[in-house]
Amino acid sequence: MKITGNNPELANARSAQAAAARQQAKAAAPAPAAETATQSTARAASGGAAAGGVPVTLSSAARGVDASRSASDFDAAKVKAVKAAIEGGTFRVNAEAVADKLLANAFETLSHSSLG
Repeated sequence: MKITGNNPELANARSAQAAAARQQAKAAAPAPAAETATQSTARAASGGAAAGGVPVTLSSAARGVDASRSASDFDAAKVKAVKAAIEGGTFRVNAEAVADKLLANAFETLSHSSLG
């Protein structure tokens, strides 16, 4: 499938500009809060108070969701590589693959809606 209007040189220039803008914003941004989302979730699951001082209690089903996740659900190395490529301005999107997936999803959605 050929997608027209895709100018790689223009996309690379925009990526470089966006990366420079992100670096400037990162330098000017205040330091992040000391508590991460994972720490907050762990504290909430153990019955501790949330950041606003309100106690949070999770049901056994909600606690079981995190326990049932396996290491294969998530590839940390791949996420790290993609993040580095985005920050470095070298990440490239395969427009043909994106278009194919969009068409496949649209076809699936339309076929399900016509059945019901």
